Amino acid sequence: MQSIREVCKASTTLSDDDIRIVEDLASKLQIFADLSQADMFIDCPTVDRSAAMVVAQAAPSTARSMYSGSVVGHLATAINEPAVMYCLTTGKPVIGSRGVSQEQVVMRQSVVPITNAAGKTIGTLITEQDISKQVEQEKNVEMLKETTEQLSETLIQFAVPDLPISSLLHEGMILFDQSGVITYANGRAHKLLSLIGFERPEKGESIERIFSWRVSPENFVRNGGYIQEELSKGKHFIMMKAVSSVRKQDIIGGFILLRDISDIREKEKQLMIKSAVIKEIHHRVKNNLQTISSLLRLQMRRSQSNEIEKVYRESINRINSIAIIHEYLAQDGLEQIDFKEILTKISKIIVSSMRRSEQAIHVVVTGESVYLPSNKATSFALIVTELIQNCMIHGFHEEQEGKISIALVAKEDFVSLSVTDDGVGIEDMEQIHKKGHLGLKIVDTLVREDLEGTMHFRNTGNGTEVTILYPIQKEDEDDTAEDYGG
Repeated sequence: MQSIREVCKASTTLSDDDIRIVEDLASKLQIFADLSQADMFIDCPTVDRSAAMVVAQAAPSTARSMYSGSVVGHLATAINEPAVMYCLTTGKPVIGSRGVSQEQVVMRQSVVPITNAAGKTIGTLITEQDISKQVEQEKNVEMLKETTEQLSETLIQFAVPDLPISSLLHEGMILFDQSGVITYANGRAHKLLSLIGFERPEKGESIERIFSWRVSPENFVRNGGYIQEELSKGKHFIMMKAVSSVRKQDIIGGFILLRDISDIREKEKQLMIKSAVIKEIHHRVKNNLQTISSLLRLQMRRSQSNEIEKVYRESINRINSIAIIHEYLAQDGLEQIDFKEILTKISKIIVSSMRRSEQAIHVVVTGESVYLPSNKATSFALIVTELIQNCMIHGFHEEQEGKISIALVAKEDFVSLSVTDDGVGIEDMEQIHKKGHLGLKIVDTLVREDLEGTMHFRNTGNGTEVTILYPIQKEDEDDTAEDYGG
């Protein structure tokens, strides 16, 4: 079995001083694992920084390990270990992320950076703890809480009318006996019914005289003992809920709850108006973007230069990607967008516009539906546009056929977007960055500034894989999580 130094020398670019820091931490790893009752790992970045190598591992002797064997020497990529790659790239810890281990055990993972004397991140310290029992307890507590709430609601609803609590209820409450005769009505019920022009619910009167057929015995039977209906007059809206108590198929009484929902209906009306205005704005923005795209396309056709035509085409694709987002918003009027639908549409449009007549380039989109805020969806749309354009321009420049695979995966703390092609691949990633391609500069800016995420390149041997990691929510600063090292 290789030593930590041998693994680091063979698979990383760590200096001798950095390796000594890792070795020092690894010598204490078993103590940390026993104290925390968790599996502990040290991962260090590979030579091309496209993945991380597991260089040390410790299983707890004080608890059951989640791993049946050693994973030292295994690679952690941005797809299967997003928290590790995010921490390595940004130097920020990721605390308390939940996931599922290789053994399908629910776990809590925390990742903190290991830094050298210069403050550079040279690796990550990872803690993975089995929390399957805790998750089960949380489910039981949630069920108990729900049961308690239901019991409390039932007790309040059936409270004895003479108690003061019945007059404190925000809802109007009417009780009736087996004959449908009112035995009690609180003051709130009197006030709410007067707002919509109904008669006062006096004790000793029939509920059918006030609510007519809505609360007839036949209607109770037809609706299974529960009736819900909205009553209104002018700007006033009252929600009526009537429940009958049954014993041996005979109604023995029941109650009616009345709630004023006028404010809710007014807010819904205002939201509908605002939604219609917002949808119209998105529709007009989409039309304007399509007009600009059409003007650029006309200008492109007049150009005699292949280089200028290329610039026009890339600009048109960027504009069309933003227009697709506004088209989606104009149809649904929602601020959350199912980005998988957008992905499929964008990828087909770009490939169709850029492939040569003799080329056969296929796009495959996989993953689940991921709902993103409209501003983040716009950034993702531009990122995907640039990555697919790079596949077409560089990956398939001399190829007659090829495949672009796009995977969208949402985990608890990250959204992972991977674009993979089976083109010529990237020989030297450093040279790509030094050349300063506009497309990659756009992607890098959007990922860092708009998404506050990270971007990872990997040569798969059969092409290129680019993975974008977007942290769904900011982790709170944890004062107890300190960097290890200088």
